[in-house]
Amino acid sequence: MAIGIHDQFETILILDFGSQYSHLITRRCREHKVYAELLPCTTKIADIDFKPKGIILSGSPYSVYDKDSPHVDPAVFELGVPILGICYGLQEIAWNLGGEVTKCDHREYGFAKVQVWMSHGDQLSRPPADFHVVGHTDTAPYAALAHNSKPIYGIQFHPEVTHSVRGKEVIGRFILDICKCTPNWTMVGILPILPLMEREEFIGKEIARIREICGPKGRVIGAVSGGVDSTVAAKLMHEAIGDRFHAIMVDNGVLRMNEADQVYEMLNKNLGVNLTVVDSSDRFLTKLDGVEDPEQKRKIIGNTFIHVFEEEAAKIEAAAEAEEKKGADPKGRVEWLLQGTLYPDMRFVPLAAFSTSPPLLSSVTPFPGPGLAIRILGPVTREQVKILQQADKIYIEEIRNAGLYDQISQAFAVLLPVKAVGVMGDARTYEQVIALRAVQSEDFMTADWFVFPAPILKKISSRITNEVAGINRVTYDISSKPPA
Repeated sequence: MAIGIHDQFETILILDFGSQYSHLITRRCREHKVYAELLPCTTKIADIDFKPKGIILSGSPYSVYDKDSPHVDPAVFELGVPILGICYGLQEIAWNLGGEVTKCDHREYGFAKVQVWMSHGDQLSRPPADFHVVGHTDTAPYAALAHNSKPIYGIQFHPEVTHSVRGKEVIGRFILDICKCTPNWTMVGILPILPLMEREEFIGKEIARIREICGPKGRVIGAVSGGVDSTVAAKLMHEAIGDRFHAIMVDNGVLRMNEADQVYEMLNKNLGVNLTVVDSSDRFLTKLDGVEDPEQKRKIIGNTFIHVFEEEAAKIEAAAEAEEKKGADPKGRVEWLLQGTLYPDMRFVPLAAFSTSPPLLSSVTPFPGPGLAIRILGPVTREQVKILQQADKIYIEEIRNAGLYDQISQAFAVLLPVKAVGVMGDARTYEQVIALRAVQSEDFMTADWFVFPAPILKKISSRITNEVAGINRVTYDISSKPPA
């Protein structure tokens, strides 16, 4: 009988109510060398084939009193294991055990005086019986609760985000001291601090595992964007099966300036990955023309991407079938689809041991799948895309020139749907506005705006207004995330 992971390691069960931070809770537990597993909040306890050492209830965008709000299986409270509710999780505990939750008169999104991260529109107005208060803020009188006799706790703030000072310690106290978990799980995310030899050993094992899964024949296809996740996955697959792996990049017309060429240079020439770049920019831009709603933009780009990718995959499959019929193809048919990880604590690991990796790859900042289309806050046109590409290119160039790129987690330009009156030469102008954003973040779930030296911002603004036709004003976004 195979030994499962729950037989080897004690497990913290995280029930996900749809919070944008749920994966961070998992990550924080694993940073304490405790295995954590994330499951939907609607999971029935009877369907779980292991007994967790403790349970964490995540936050949620819902209100516990919403008609369609998710609720936990009441059997959770009968397991007899420690429970920690975070934000909505606290409210869910109260909702189940007789407390009362109401809308906040003063919603909290950001830092509170106790230096923790608040992000809630509802709050506890009356705790359940047998609970006592262990923490509060000026506007949240029940910011932290504990049961009088059972190991059940609730906190209104988010300890999983880096903005919460000692938040990681809060999670550690719960899983190590209260749940009594043994910190013996080794996660991939700690590999960067291990000696190079051990990292190379890990990669060697992963390559061997991929070869075993794929077998001696059979092709694999995978979409790549040039980002760290898909590039690492592509490089690992290439190292494992060589040219049997076909990487596909779709140029949707809303990439950054010259991005498709740069990705081809990096993957094909520098990393040796078998990459095909499909230029479908006209197809995408025709469908996007005049579309203003950001969700509609996402749907158009997502659906069109699927169609283009499937068409290209069909071409590879047809070529493989033709070669197979001729009896001259040892590579086999297309049998696998490669997908990269979304876990930010895992994605950088394999790259460090690839001696052929270009140095800039590990510092590539995140770029949204819908590309510049959602950074154009208004209708998408070819002219608008060109304007934003030029402004964004100048912005990133000057950040690099100033030696600040590695200090910034993400930087980008946004084309606003407004015009401003200005003066250029001796004439008045009525042209568009570019907003610049740069943030520092450890996990991209929360972020602080980056403080530029004034001369750098001045130079960036001057270049954009002078070099990009149609722009006469540049602003800088100083909002934190959340709420931005």
